[in-house]
Amino acid sequence: MNSKHGIPCAAVQQQCGADRESNLAATAELIEQAADRGARLVVLQELHATPYFCQTEDVAVFDLAEPVPGPTTSFLGELAAQHDVVIVGSVFERRLSGIYHNTAVVLDADGSLAGRYRKMHIPDDPGFYEKFYFTPGDGSPEAFRPIETSIGRLGVLVCWDQWYPEAARLMALAGAEVLIYPTAIGWDPEDDAGEQARQLDAWVTVQRSHAIANNLPVIAANRHGHEDAPSGDSAGIDFWGHSFICGPQGEFLAQADGQGDQVLLATIEPDRTESVRRIWPYLRDRRVDAYTELTRRVRD
Repeated sequence: MNSKHGIPCAAVQQQCGADRESNLAATAELIEQAADRGARLVVLQELHATPYFCQTEDVAVFDLAEPVPGPTTSFLGELAAQHDVVIVGSVFERRLSGIYHNTAVVLDADGSLAGRYRKMHIPDDPGFYEKFYFTPGDGSPEAFRPIETSIGRLGVLVCWDQWYPEAARLMALAGAEVLIYPTAIGWDPEDDAGEQARQLDAWVTVQRSHAIANNLPVIAANRHGHEDAPSGDSAGIDFWGHSFICGPQGEFLAQADGQGDQVLLATIEPDRTESVRRIWPYLRDRRVDAYTELTRRVRD
């Protein structure tokens, strides 16, 4: 980042209900709390203005989509300028009739729209029917590019992207100074405790591994609380919270638990990536000449 001093960063963990205005009002309060505690960067969770509507397929939900710039970016931009913070938010973006994206937006500290990232990896699993709603972001060369802000280059990805080492590596190679994952993830309430523990541990571990493999800090902001399936044909989702911030060796800097609206605050030290890369030079030792088959679906 462009400062030799630490950057105070916040991850906001929030429960979302059916009313958009109530959700955004709660978001505004949590952003204010973060700013009052000294944050210069505030990361919100995925689709923070609405319930997680992807549990079912319903064409009426497309009415929730909005342009970028639009109402949510204006709302977040006003908060960013008011509190002098950079905000990473989330929008169900209507790009064109029939083209909708799950989009992370970045509002700089002056309120301007610094950039957007359209989610690249789109899941289609029970309870997470995102392919019905979202078109993947455009591919190379636009994909996996950091967003320039007044506090540095932000490697913003979204939720399902967090399971893919390729996405994190491409962000790192493009000069990202922090990896950021707005998230909406939880478990089936009918899963047993052992399965729930394994899922949560995998989620935390894979993101910490991206921090380690790329020598970059990671900020993961997840929603919490139970959300019923609108169709009523399943038990819904228990979003597991546990947002966290870790450093470039995967060390925890701040962790939330599974319940309650929370503002996590930690200071990212820009110089640590440089110093860690000097003794753990993963990027130097990559065998780029031997990886060409990574672009194939399988190796025959």
